[in-house]
Amino acid sequence: MPTPPQSVPGTSPRTAPRVADPQEAEALHRLVLQLLDDDQAVETVSIPLAGKSSIADHMVIASGRSTRQVASMAQKLSERIKAECGRIVRVEGLPAADWVLIDAGDVIVHLFRPEVRSFYNLERMWQFGDAPPAPGGTPAAAAPPGQA
Repeated sequence: MPTPPQSVPGTSPRTAPRVADPQEAEALHRLVLQLLDDDQAVETVSIPLAGKSSIADHMVIASGRSTRQVASMAQKLSERIKAECGRIVRVEGLPAADWVLIDAGDVIVHLFRPEVRSFYNLERMWQFGDAPPAPGGTPAAAAPPGQA
């Protein structure tokens, strides 16, 4: 199984800076969701983190059908965020494109190939009772021991 991106958002001094303006964070969030929709991302999930974590206001998780699509979505997303919001984003995992992390400060984006997404199951890890379970995932209670 591929290794996750090297840094974890919010733990490295190299993470993208956050902006204090909630309207700007919401505009960035809407832009990310729109761009992923335009690029035909699969099973896009947005997890609100405001007030629950200091790393970002939103975490967006989506899949591409291939490494080529994942890489293309990541490149377009980072370029458009820079062009439209003036933010420099950090991108990790682009060469392999199994799991690409895009840290835009107020919005963290995880782009996966479907198999890698179901293996790591970030939705389950980050859900606070208000995020849907991972699509196509097995509920923890029904999963075989050691595979939950």
